[in-house]
Amino acid sequence: MDTIKAAIFDLDGTLVDSMWVWEKIDIEFLGKRGHAVPENLKDSITHLSFKQVAEYFKTTFSIDDSVEAIMDEWHEMAYNEYSNNVFLKEGAKEYLHNLKKAGIKIALATSNSKPLLEATLKSNGIYELFDSITVTDEVKKGKDNPDIYLLAAEKLNVDPADCMVYEDIIAAVGGAKLAGMNVTAVYDKASEKDLNILKEKADKYIYSYKELL
Repeated sequence: MDTIKAAIFDLDGTLVDSMWVWEKIDIEFLGKRGHAVPENLKDSITHLSFKQVAEYFKTTFSIDDSVEAIMDEWHEMAYNEYSNNVFLKEGAKEYLHNLKKAGIKIALATSNSKPLLEATLKSNGIYELFDSITVTDEVKKGKDNPDIYLLAAEKLNVDPADCMVYEDIIAAVGGAKLAGMNVTAVYDKASEKDLNILKEKADKYIYSYKELL
C-alpha cells in the first residue's frame, strides 16, 4: 500500500455485490419484449459504458424505444435495489478507511450512472470517502480502453504509475494495464469462469478485501 498514491475502484462486482441486479433487469426487460436473454450477452456488454449497452440492446433486439428511454427504464428498475439491496463486499469499507488513513487518494471509475452509484455509495456510508468519481460516459469509451482510468488519475493529479486499480473483469483489467497502472483483480461470482485469466493478467488477485487489511 505504501508504494501507491491513489486507489481507483470499479463499482459493480468489485466494491459492491450488484451483478445480480443487472441479470434480473436483463431478464425482465427483454422478457417484456418477447426476448430470451442470449447466452453470450454478458460477454458482449460487460466492458461497455451505460449508454453503449443501451445502444447495443436497441440494435441487437430491434427495440423501438429511444436509447434515452431504455436507460430511463433501467434506472427506474435498478434504483430501489441500489438504494436498499446492494451491499459492499466483505472488508471493503474497512479497506477504504485504511487507505484514507494512509493518505492515499480514492477514486471511483465505473460504467454505471451517477444516480445509481450515488445511491449505493450513500446507502453504504462510503460516498464521502471518494476524492473523485468518473463514469465511462465522460470519455465515450468502455473500460477495455485506458481513457477512464487516465481521466480518474488526472482528476486526482496522480501519475498513472502511482495508481492501483481494483477491477473484476478481464476487459477492464486490460484497460487499466493499458493506462500504465497496477491492477488488483477482485473475485466476483459473475466472473468466476475467468478466474485463471484474471490471475494471469492482474498484478494481484484477491478473493476478499480482508486479505488486504
